Amino acid sequence: MNQIASASQLRMSLLRWALFVIPAVMLLGFLSGSVSGSTAENAWYQTLIKPDIQPPGWVFGVVWPTLYFLMGLAFAMVLHARGARHRNLAISLFLLQFAINLTWSPIFFGQHKVTTAFFIILAMLAVAIATTFAFARVRKAAAWLMVPYLVWISFASILNFQIDQLNPDAESLYVPAASSQIGNGG
Repeated sequence: MNQIASASQLRMSLLRWALFVIPAVMLLGFLSGSVSGSTAENAWYQTLIKPDIQPPGWVFGVVWPTLYFLMGLAFAMVLHARGARHRNLAISLFLLQFAINLTWSPIFFGQHKVTTAFFIILAMLAVAIATTFAFARVRKAAAWLMVPYLVWISFASILNFQIDQLNPDAESLYVPAASSQIGNGG
């Protein structure tokens, strides 16, 4: 017996997708940043010369969770759109751009490879743009939810480029480990 789902059943289905996808996207984004030490307090990062357009460190702590929330909601909307013609392409593109996104922090903050990170962020931007267009073919609202992410990673790519230009030796910068002042007892 085939029945069309009621409006409340459709809302609950989207809610179930959102309750799973949004926390998963946010957690993976948080873990990627955490394991690589991507904070303004990162000792290596503090030694870098920053461009004039560099926002204060707290801005990143507000922006990224917000963007991951919006991306997760957009992805949940596309996942919920069963039977939509371009859904599989949109899902594949989202997963690709998100995987690229998760590699940026470990490369930039963890391995200190600023130039490599720049090329990663350009790839991320290109695939995120394709994802947004694919989302628009499935759910227009999902595409609009991706726009703040596109704006931010466009800005972040400019920051990455400028940091690379200002710090050509970034990969080889030595940051001494914290030392202990414990005496030898004698």
